[in-house]
Amino acid sequence: MTRVSVYSSALVAFVAATAMIVTSIILPHWVSYSVTATDGNEFSKHIGLHKICSNVGPGPACKVFPTDELCSKDGERYFCSMWRSVGFLASFSTIMHLASLVTFLVIMSGGKYKRETGWKILGGLLIFVAAIEFTLMGIVAYLFDNDEQFRVPGWGLDTSWILCTVSASVSVLCALGLGISAFVLPPEEGYEFLNDPLP
Repeated sequence: MTRVSVYSSALVAFVAATAMIVTSIILPHWVSYSVTATDGNEFSKHIGLHKICSNVGPGPACKVFPTDELCSKDGERYFCSMWRSVGFLASFSTIMHLASLVTFLVIMSGGKYKRETGWKILGGLLIFVAAIEFTLMGIVAYLFDNDEQFRVPGWGLDTSWILCTVSASVSVLCALGLGISAFVLPPEEGYEFLNDPLP
């Protein structure tokens, strides 16, 4: 039997996971490049899902990514298509996070019966969310390992990628916790019958 305390703990953890995936989308730190010159100056580039920020060269610090110039190069159309797919999956994941939060609240406020049976629906949603995030995380890792632009030493997967990984892992742990508690914990106490005052 899944108790209110279990749902509450899972909800707190999942809110943190939601904050992580939102932060990973906002921060342009999925893949980063950093190198220190002989004069001590550090040059860096940070690629996000929708923009790239750099302290190298003239112009604005952040630009739209992937750029039209990059996508027009031979062999980079595949990268651009895959990177835009990652952006779509991340946005879709955020929507599913919000849907899962609503499901949490509906189940927790719906009484004993909903708490007893709702873990299956909620657990399925959490696993689905995690699958989306593991997929987009995997795509980024694949592009990092195989695309030519990341072959230069100094590139590495960065904070946003780690946040996405942790967010997906937390979602899986929440689903497992709800499922295990449904079978391990005893039922919630129901109504107690009052003794008949009459002899």
